[in-house]
Amino acid sequence: MTVTPDQTVLHVGGAAPYDVVVGHDLADRLPEILGDQVQRVALLYAGQLGALAQPVADALAPHYDVLALGLPDGEATKTIEVAADCWEALGEAGFTRSDAVVTLGGGATTDLGGFVAATWLRGVRVVHVPTTVLGMVDAAVGGKTGINTGAGKNLVGAFHEPAGVLCDLRLLETLPRAELVAGLGEVVKCGFIADPRILELVEQSDPGDLVPGSPVLRELVERAIRVKIDVVVDDLRETGGSGGHPGREVLNYGHTMAHAIERASQYSVRHGEAVAIGSVFVAEVARLAGILPAAVVDRHREVLTRVGLPVTWSGAGFEELRAAMAVDKKSRGSQLRLVVLEDVARPRVLAGPEEEHLRAAYELMTGTAS
Repeated sequence: MTVTPDQTVLHVGGAAPYDVVVGHDLADRLPEILGDQVQRVALLYAGQLGALAQPVADALAPHYDVLALGLPDGEATKTIEVAADCWEALGEAGFTRSDAVVTLGGGATTDLGGFVAATWLRGVRVVHVPTTVLGMVDAAVGGKTGINTGAGKNLVGAFHEPAGVLCDLRLLETLPRAELVAGLGEVVKCGFIADPRILELVEQSDPGDLVPGSPVLRELVERAIRVKIDVVVDDLRETGGSGGHPGREVLNYGHTMAHAIERASQYSVRHGEAVAIGSVFVAEVARLAGILPAAVVDRHREVLTRVGLPVTWSGAGFEELRAAMAVDKKSRGSQLRLVVLEDVARPRVLAGPEEEHLRAAYELMTGTAS
């Protein structure tokens, strides 16, 4: 692969290795990644991104037959009905096992598009072109795909690693500020679970400098991607880490409550916002359990607030959120499992947390603690 000075290539090793390229104007790299054995490419893009999809289609068109499929925006795309519509379109267009899928959009588009690629003929090549911070640092890397059901978020899915990921930083210029900030929830999470330098960068930077094109935002994105790569290479299918480390489960820090909040709010709370709230919640659980120092809990609030993320939410009662957490993917039988911290970059699993600690942390999250 030819690399320009503007581009950073982060290699993902393992049984099916691929590269994550970070830079600008990367669409022309698609034919190089897809290869010359592919005849047809389905471009699955978030419907509101039609203008951004055209340059990608133009880069593909000289080499492949392109089927462009606009998808619903946000979590509305992650349904079995949307997946089935995509399968039907692929069938009508004659897609074979040697053909491919390209996704263009945020985390929801990547999840749905990856799931379609994983399930069509039991798996075809997919390349992700994420358009959000969240997509770049989380959904596009690591091979997890999924859709939502009435019972919860991402309960149906498959592991399907991409052939490559193109993180075009210029696409972030199209993001509303609230969407960019929401993506920083996953970035800050990576700081707490693995890379303290991320936290230092946020603490030392003017929040106004966290904008597309800034060197500090690029470093934050690249560091968060490296954290995810390091974790998934060691534990692709979330079977567990070594030496007490949670393995890939660590990436779900804050997510047990976050997914419950998303579901209870009917996904009006953005994923990164919910992760920020959920991270403070689980930090409080760990403090109440005598695992995490109060100063680190305070640092959660300070860093997340500094970038503009919420750390409280009172949109649902404890019983509703507790029931949603019970069907979290990390649960084992009736036992709830939470990824917690003993300190920054010292994660572990807390199995069967005390109900009184969960309720007390909820009261702190909602501002109802006495």
